[in-house]
Amino acid sequence: MIRFVLKIFLSSFSVVVAAWLLPGVALRDYLSALLVAIVLALLNTLLKPILVILTIPVTIFTFGLFLLVINAAIALLAAYLVDGFYIAGFWWAMAFSIIVSLMNLMINLDDKNRR
Repeated sequence: MIRFVLKIFLSSFSVVVAAWLLPGVALRDYLSALLVAIVLALLNTLLKPILVILTIPVTIFTFGLFLLVINAAIALLAAYLVDGFYIAGFWWAMAFSIIVSLMNLMINLDDKNRR
């Protein structure tokens, strides 16, 4: 449980960094970033596997690049659900999801190296 809470806090830090880097992404405060991290974790756990399965033909046809579209759609959905978090459009959502995914990848790699 502590590991999950720590990952949520670190993920919220990546949300803050992505919002700071991208002018098309707005974040009201750190509490909003924490809520975004929780909503993204829930959406990635519950919704993303269903979307990936439903879009297997398109994903194969695009050599996996359609997964970026799914990540952007999930980011836009999170922006719709969380008050205090705004994404200006699809391309900003794409850039946001790439930055957050790369930062979370680095966090998870560091976590695996510590075990």
